[in-house]
Amino acid sequence: MRFRFCGDLDCPDWVLAEISILSKITSVKMKLLCSQIIKDIIGESMDYEKVYKFTSDAKYDTSDIKAAIASLGFILKCAIRYDVDADSLSNELQQLGLPKEHATSLCKSYQDKRPILEKVFRKQGLRVSKLVSSDWRIDYILSSNELLEVNEPCVQLKLSVKELEDTNTESFMISANKLQMFLSEIKQTIKLMECID
Repeated sequence: MRFRFCGDLDCPDWVLAEISILSKITSVKMKLLCSQIIKDIIGESMDYEKVYKFTSDAKYDTSDIKAAIASLGFILKCAIRYDVDADSLSNELQQLGLPKEHATSLCKSYQDKRPILEKVFRKQGLRVSKLVSSDWRIDYILSSNELLEVNEPCVQLKLSVKELEDTNTESFMISANKLQMFLSEIKQTIKLMECID
């Protein structure tokens, strides 16, 4: 069976195995646990003592807590990644065997924080190296040893790009037509990045 939150693929076996563990806690504790996992996804720190309290009723051991966190994190991240609405996600989780109350609690947390999660994923998903500096030169080639006459302008670009902690410098030649396409794509990228912020 295919699920939208899994990218229209089968649900991984390990997630299926954790559904029974997730069913052991109450639906209220499910919502509280989801809120802690969402905090972790958006970059805030998860309060592990609260997580331990939420799962103490179900008599989870440490491996069960880790499994619950991993499976809920997977479900929430994939639902955002594949742009699944809360109702569809709830239906799919119920098809996997999660009780309706639990699926509703999870999806309520998901729906409440969905705009924030989408914003975080857009920023993470569109990681672009930072342009540190650029240098260019236009050469007009009149002839070469391979051709008698070229008469075509050529642009030499030198770009310094920061990736993580390293700065790399790349040099290349580009034709006038390709330069126009390059500039057009840069303008589109800048507009897209402005929309995200």
